[in-house]
Amino acid sequence: MNKKYFNVPIYIWGLFLLSSAIFIFFPQIDLYISTLFYDGEDFPAKGSLFESFFYFSVKPVIIFFAFSALTIFLYNLFKKKSILNLNAKVFLYIILVFSLAPGLIVNSILKENWERARPNQTTYFGGKKEFSPAFIVSNQDGYSFSSGHAAAAFSIIGIALLANKRKSLWIALAATYGVLVSIARVSAGGHFLSDVVSSFFIVFISSKILYSLLIEKKQ
Repeated sequence: MNKKYFNVPIYIWGLFLLSSAIFIFFPQIDLYISTLFYDGEDFPAKGSLFESFFYFSVKPVIIFFAFSALTIFLYNLFKKKSILNLNAKVFLYIILVFSLAPGLIVNSILKENWERARPNQTTYFGGKKEFSPAFIVSNQDGYSFSSGHAAAAFSIIGIALLANKRKSLWIALAATYGVLVSIARVSAGGHFLSDVVSSFFIVFISSKILYSLLIEKKQ
């Protein structure tokens, strides 16, 4: 039985709560993972081709999808067409997918108020700020929790949910992109593992709820 809460499978909520509890009660996991990318002086992956490509790819990718959606929506509106069935509700859904979780929840609420120091800013990795566990509000004037880049990258999953054919494939590809961006951020010392994992769950759950409210009910 696949029970759901707000159109999100119960096991997804469970995994989110479980992972959050693990990161809160065992914060050394974050430190250990970051240590794997630290050479004692710096994070060598920072500035590498892999890290730079995925770090700088996020903004163009989001702009591409947003601009494409706007173009198709306006074309359908004025030409009375139905390309990709992109009507007003679908366009609104896309805008909310990109702005609600990545923009409002992650960047405006969590980053601005939790103030978690990034790995490369903490005393564990050559910085001067104190380490704090995920979900715990700190006073370190940092912007590590949660990851904005990971949130934006994982928001592509919300677009993949719109696919009528091979939906699982498109979701897998979108998730893979999000994972690669997350690896780039963690390996460069820009985020802890918990930052990117939390961003995934926040974005995925938000996208599923929006999909239920704006897309499924209209079908």
